[in-house]
Amino acid sequence: MATPPAPSRPYHVLRHRDFRLLWGSQFVSLTGSQMQVVALNWHIYLLTGSPLALGLVGLTRVVPVIVFSLWGGIVADRFDRRRVMLISQSAMAVFSTLLALLTFRGHASLGVLYALNGATGAASAFDNPARQSLVPRLVPPKDLASALALNLVMFHAAFIGGPGLAGLLLAGGGAAMPGAAARTVAGAHAGSLPVIAAIYAVNALSFVAVIGALLLMRTNTAPEPGTVTDEHPLDSLKAGLRFVFTTPIMVWTMGLDFVATFFAGSLSLLPIFADQVLHVGAAGYGWLVAAPALGALLGSIYTSVVHLPQRQGRVLLWAIAAYGATTIVYGLGPRYWIVFLALAGTGLSDLVSTVIRQTLRQLLTPDALRGRMTSVNMIFFMGGPQLGEMEAGLVASIFTSAALGARVSVVIGGMLTLAAAAVVAARSRLVRDYEPPTTA
Repeated sequence: MATPPAPSRPYHVLRHRDFRLLWGSQFVSLTGSQMQVVALNWHIYLLTGSPLALGLVGLTRVVPVIVFSLWGGIVADRFDRRRVMLISQSAMAVFSTLLALLTFRGHASLGVLYALNGATGAASAFDNPARQSLVPRLVPPKDLASALALNLVMFHAAFIGGPGLAGLLLAGGGAAMPGAAARTVAGAHAGSLPVIAAIYAVNALSFVAVIGALLLMRTNTAPEPGTVTDEHPLDSLKAGLRFVFTTPIMVWTMGLDFVATFFAGSLSLLPIFADQVLHVGAAGYGWLVAAPALGALLGSIYTSVVHLPQRQGRVLLWAIAAYGATTIVYGLGPRYWIVFLALAGTGLSDLVSTVIRQTLRQLLTPDALRGRMTSVNMIFFMGGPQLGEMEAGLVASIFTSAALGARVSVVIGGMLTLAAAAVVAARSRLVRDYEPPTTA
């Protein structure tokens, strides 16, 4: 059996000017976005101290994604993807600016936070299909694998730096723990809200990097000639759905990812772990949020230079099982460093499964359907963890002690993820025996 050729060094893809522009600007923007995620969760925890309120962060973000992502895929396949990104990035910059202004003035109620979080989710439903579909236009086919690998490195580096920096800013700026003070805007304002508002403002500015990069690009990013038809948008939507759901291996892997991240998606409970379980404060919270990305970064660097085994279906199942097992350790961990390492383990194992699923989708999907395929995947990829945050918050809220409820919720989620991996391993030979295509 022929084996794949040795991969080129991923950083060589940076010689392509427009890809380099997008890659660098995305790092800036994603770092700012992750700073905002940390600040928003901490903001809501300061206001409420409620696991359920934290779980609603995921729900308010994912509902617009589910509603709009399929249409975002159609837009990405029919219009210039660079222009779509210019509009979506500008919209997200406006929403972050509003967050900053309203928070600084003390007018950011819980409803306002949820509404702007949802608006950002709606914009991302158009941004993500356009962005992911844009990358193959910026590099030649022989460099696509390297571009995807380098994107993963950038993605996870931003997911480390953003939360870590936000945690340090919150701690250094006097972000108080909510236990003693009244959990109201007025009670939290003195020490915390100006710092949180500043983080929202930094994120708003970070979008300027991507907007500038898009304006400087020279590549033709309009749809390829002959790929856009006059068919009704509903027919386009049906074509995209038909392609995804008549490709069994894609259905199995997307579904398994959704189930695993739904059960084990519990990062929204980290403010409770930081405050009431581990007692490490805002700085410790920021690094806990960054821990999964640290593990994923190490994994992405490794997988970018070393081929995974050919029997990738089994690797995928073992990775998801490891994701469930490390989630259990995260829920039970008695010490900060144990929880930190367990969270890093969840990121590492999730990265391995992500690489396999992402490569599989790119190999199987024609360019004319790539935006719609990405939009369908967004529902699974984002819906699982975001709805999982809601599920985790609901389970945790059953208990009178938030600390105990958070631990129980996380452990149960990890156990159910292990069970899901075992069921698929036993029932689906298609997944178990999957091997990537080989070249002669």
